Amino acid sequence: MRSKARRFVLPLYLLLGACMPVAPSNETATRAASAIETSSSLPPMKSFTAPRPNAPVASNTDMARDFLDLAFQLESGRPLPIFTRFEGPVSVRLTGQPPASLAPDLNRLLHRLRTEAGIQISMTNAANANITVQAVSRAQIRDALPSAACFVVPNVSSIAEYKKARRTKQTAWSQLQKRERLAIFLPSDAAPQEVRDCLHEELAQALGPLNDLYRLPDSVFNDDNVHTVLTGYDMMILRAYYDPSIRTGMTRTQVADRLPAIFARINPRGQGSRPQRLAKTPRVWIDAIQTALGPGANPAQRRQAATNALKTASAMGWTDHRRAFSHYAMGRLLQSVDPAAAQDHFVLSQQYFGTRQDTALHRAYVASQLAAYAISSGRADDALYLLQPHLDTAARHENAALLATLMMLRAEALDLAGRPTEARSVRVDSLGWARYGFGADWAVRAKLREVGSLNPAKGRSGAL
Repeated sequence: MRSKARRFVLPLYLLLGACMPVAPSNETATRAASAIETSSSLPPMKSFTAPRPNAPVASNTDMARDFLDLAFQLESGRPLPIFTRFEGPVSVRLTGQPPASLAPDLNRLLHRLRTEAGIQISMTNAANANITVQAVSRAQIRDALPSAACFVVPNVSSIAEYKKARRTKQTAWSQLQKRERLAIFLPSDAAPQEVRDCLHEELAQALGPLNDLYRLPDSVFNDDNVHTVLTGYDMMILRAYYDPSIRTGMTRTQVADRLPAIFARINPRGQGSRPQRLAKTPRVWIDAIQTALGPGANPAQRRQAATNALKTASAMGWTDHRRAFSHYAMGRLLQSVDPAAAQDHFVLSQQYFGTRQDTALHRAYVASQLAAYAISSGRADDALYLLQPHLDTAARHENAALLATLMMLRAEALDLAGRPTEARSVRVDSLGWARYGFGADWAVRAKLREVGSLNPAKGRSGAL
């Protein structure tokens, strides 16, 4: 996303790890990179149909504050002097070499934007579309922006046009005075879920917020990579973005004056909610997390950075999802050297994530790690108990890769419990979701082997 490089690391769902970007180096918006085959010997690919987003649980006081920080600042911290959005109906066209899954996913997203966010947005074949979604190879994306898996740029309509205009004011978000023409570049040769995840993030960027905030637990506008499709919270932010009482050119103060009335009207349930007023996330914690989970550091440096992130979270007195995420990151980094200590951090992570609706997806990721450890320890019943509540969570959040992994873990636990017929049925059922989530047959089979290696009854040991 953003007009700066971000999400250089593997997406969270690929390794079930807490993955973070490194510090952005320019102003072009991105997501991080993954191979797919055109034919498969596996069961047919599954995909999601009717969306089931949860309504936001944030108070309107918090949402107004979040809106201002999202809309009037770039991820680098650079303030933006005016508010920008599209004025009037928004047209979108699809070009390039889109994979078969992209057009249906784009149509589903546009329907959600119309019905949930109230944005007048529709498909067109016209060359003068407001937003052009161009599907190109990952090699072309890397050639244009080496750190990105996908990105969005203002004032261009093709990757060729972007190459000519990059590093100029034309493609700088900080120079944008109004939104009229943008281009989104997606990989044509990635797994269907990666393409869709990129689409959600980049189209949300094209339409709305220019910033990411770690303090948001229930949003794609967060660099933690937990949410991969637009949430109910995100749709509410976008609905406010296109409220008729605000418009392009307004200052932060002018927008702030109108937000209380806007949120009272579009989110009445948020009026009675108690604000959390979470503290801003300090740069020292962000840098530590990026070092721990981004590229470029050796294992010892990563663990030290994760330790520093935990120290910062503790010193800040945090008890929210950022403290939980700090423990999760440490658990991921300790798995290969001290599995027992890693589990202690996963348990603490689960405790800090709590029971709020807006951290349900986070808890599903942690549960996958706890269940994997239970399986490797021969505790089948514990693994089944840990996994059961989170299958629907993964489905509700349309995360096929996570859902497939949870199902594969459940199959191994069933095998371990002496229930092979059930295990076989669950494992086969997981493959259709795995094809959407991981793409290529080799990637699906690799995930099966990885999960299968956890089962001590099969004579091997491993960790997710």
